[in-house]
Amino acid sequence: MAVQRVFPLSCVVQQYAWGKMGSDSEVAQLLASSDPLARISEDKPYAELWMGTHPRGDAKILDNHISQKTLGQWLAENQDCLGSKVKETFNGKLPFLFKVLSVEMALSIQAHPNKELAEKLHLQAPQHYPDANHKPEMAIALTSFQGLCGFRPVEEIVTFLTKVPELHFLIGDNAATQLKQSLGRDSQTVASALQSCFSHLMKSEMKAVVEQLNLLVKRVSQQVAAGNNVEDICGELLLQLHQQYPGDIGCFAIYFLNLLTLKPGEAMFLEASVPHAYLKGDCVECMACSDNTVRAGLTPKFIDVPTLCEMLSYTPSPSKDRLFPPTQSQEDPYLAIYDPPIPDFTVMKMEVPGSITEYKVLALDSASILLMVQGTVTASTPTAKVAIPLQRGGVLFIGANESVSLKLTGPEDLLMFRACCLL
Repeated sequence: MAVQRVFPLSCVVQQYAWGKMGSDSEVAQLLASSDPLARISEDKPYAELWMGTHPRGDAKILDNHISQKTLGQWLAENQDCLGSKVKETFNGKLPFLFKVLSVEMALSIQAHPNKELAEKLHLQAPQHYPDANHKPEMAIALTSFQGLCGFRPVEEIVTFLTKVPELHFLIGDNAATQLKQSLGRDSQTVASALQSCFSHLMKSEMKAVVEQLNLLVKRVSQQVAAGNNVEDICGELLLQLHQQYPGDIGCFAIYFLNLLTLKPGEAMFLEASVPHAYLKGDCVECMACSDNTVRAGLTPKFIDVPTLCEMLSYTPSPSKDRLFPPTQSQEDPYLAIYDPPIPDFTVMKMEVPGSITEYKVLALDSASILLMVQGTVTASTPTAKVAIPLQRGGVLFIGANESVSLKLTGPEDLLMFRACCLL
């Protein structure tokens, strides 16, 4: 009997404190829509939906004909369904974790190590760095999505040093002067000056940080109360972050990092060593399978300042350069492909008008996970005995080289995202 290689999944929800509450959360809405038995608690956060085989959130298989209970167990026994190249390259494991995030409070400012550094950190401090893998990530906005990503152009940071004396105080005259003098010089000089500035900030005495932050917050609050515009020093964002993480060094990092607001469908790709933080909104995220995070602020967790300051990529660029545009498929007018410069994952976005009666999902030489964000369909495949109904929040595992046909069963347009590995 042919092995069934396409089946629906029930995925794990993580209720981290920074998530949006109750049905304000896209994660909660997807869960409630896909599972009629799910009860959403309005006083609890619904932060992340995990679609994959991670040990802390291995997806359950929703098919009684399949003896294995989870996707991780099933793939361990059906490795060929990963696709021949994926199986070989990633030692018989699914190389990515696919997620939906609903962010209410800022996540920590962080960066992820490259492979070489990950191996070293994991050997030195496995309690903080649980594996030896790199962790590139990509976020694609579902709603307006705000984040910090990569270092700002030096001109902008120099302007903040003048407009925000509290920041200048923590960094000190020498480092501030060095940064000003690096303007227009070669990239090595700029990177070195930027590293010096950022490291001075991050290594400031806690007491000085709290004092200067309180002065700045008081000054901005008075300006706001007087009806003045504080946009030139990111005043509103500063107050918001300070309210979430009082006295945290990360509140000053907004003057170093680009502030991005992604519109639905826009993406940012976070390669190794790029500092970033998600601030607010809902997104689809895909990442390599790793838990390695080096934190810098906006967090109660362990902060490894020396490692962070040493490892970061001190390459300033304007915020628009941080957007990662998809390419339009040549074969399929409804398909956009977000294909980052790493082997671990690719994400596809499919927007199909409701007027279409049937849509064929591209067969790939890779296992993939499909998320239904909008629309209602029945999925049929040559190997499945019965058609699989899918609606908003539904998640489908598709084995390598399987062709899936979706029949639209409602008038609504379809919006789907699919994570895979294109080697």
